[in-house]
Amino acid sequence: MSTLLIRNGRIITATDDYVADVFVEGDKIKLIGANLQMQSDRAIDATGQYVIPGGVDCHTHMDLPVGAVFSSDDFETGTIAAAHGGTTTIIDFATQSRTGSMHAALDEWLAKAEGKAVIDYGMHMIIANLPDDLLGEMDALVREGVTSFKMFTAYPERLQLDDGTIFKAMQRAGANGGLIMMHAENGSVIDYLAQKFIAEGKTTPNYHPLSRPHQAEADATQRVILLAELAGVPVYIVHVSSHRAMEAIRAARDRGSLRAVYGETCPQYLWLASEDYADGKFDGAKYVCSPPIRERANQEPLWRALAADDLQTVATDHCPFCMTTGFKGLPKQKELGRDNFRNIPNGVPGVENRMHLIYQGGVIQRGWTLNRFVQVTSTAAAKLFGVFPRKGTIAIGSDADLVLWDPNRQHTIRAATHFMRVDYNPYEGVTVDGSPSRVIARGRVIFENDQFGGKAGQGEYLKRGTYASP
Repeated sequence: MSTLLIRNGRIITATDDYVADVFVEGDKIKLIGANLQMQSDRAIDATGQYVIPGGVDCHTHMDLPVGAVFSSDDFETGTIAAAHGGTTTIIDFATQSRTGSMHAALDEWLAKAEGKAVIDYGMHMIIANLPDDLLGEMDALVREGVTSFKMFTAYPERLQLDDGTIFKAMQRAGANGGLIMMHAENGSVIDYLAQKFIAEGKTTPNYHPLSRPHQAEADATQRVILLAELAGVPVYIVHVSSHRAMEAIRAARDRGSLRAVYGETCPQYLWLASEDYADGKFDGAKYVCSPPIRERANQEPLWRALAADDLQTVATDHCPFCMTTGFKGLPKQKELGRDNFRNIPNGVPGVENRMHLIYQGGVIQRGWTLNRFVQVTSTAAAKLFGVFPRKGTIAIGSDADLVLWDPNRQHTIRAATHFMRVDYNPYEGVTVDGSPSRVIARGRVIFENDQFGGKAGQGEYLKRGTYASP
């Protein structure tokens, strides 16, 4: 069994901050203490660096089919990119078809990941149809370690569910311990607006955010919170993009009728703005995702909400599509919507840059504590999605998923050097004042000074427990 000793690092968890050594045996943390006198196969001096839990990105879409194309990262390229940025666990989404079973979807997605992932991964289940005879599948999946279920109030043709079905699923989750996740946008209003714009000849990418206004997100967010209150269950709102939706979450928590409402936002809503592609040029297709990137004035309220715990997690909704036909052998992707913004595959890359951007924006620019940085990028997600304390902390018995974060190591984000299989980066040219020097996944050093040293298939599938409050 291999051993690793990390000396003199400043250990940061969501609650702790101290200098010590960490001794790893196999894939677990065996000892933590000052001046450990242990023989090891390898010793790393982490003086001047932070030793933090590996990041947990609880919202990714690897190898996702969207119409005729698939998101450009599969479980190999996407998890390599995640690891480079300091993320050592992802949770992806198995997507039920309208006519299929949830177990069939899970089998399909596990096959996509098998032999490819370089870091550990779990699965949420997207419910696209829920007749009464499939309710038992929810119970079975929870017992099998798929303990969260995502539903949509948008995409009428593919994924949108009516309120009665959503409420039925919420009640079932209340009985079996699952956590309900909601994509909250008013799909009927969005569909009407998008059709109207196209009929008027307004086809360019800048009409995408105009067809999905913040009121449509706030309305649906408020509605699903009220349904969760009625069902008496927790609810987790994914990819909160607007301060109006965030305020609905905060109001529910403040009034106490549903303390267990949680919100996630993403780097694109904290760093990018609709002004970046308001000119109507097709280059704006780079920024097309749903919910859309909002106005620049929307960013600061979301940062404040993260600092105040009105929002609990930062995930990426990583779902990249290439701009240039034939990039690394991939087919036409964003270009499918050159004449109609509705045909632009929705999604942006981000799994590689999440930790960088939240450290820069939170710790460096806004004075967050390092504890808060760890909480929103790792610990909160680990607790909510049933992998804590195996993941999300540094403790004896936890998995040795560790990042040596060097605060003096600058990193400039560039598509030319990133590991994501996509031909642009929406954060191109951003320089961050801190970056991982080494990334360790279950005791293996898989990145060292930006060089990948892992291999496909090292990542394990995580059967998760039920949620806990972060």
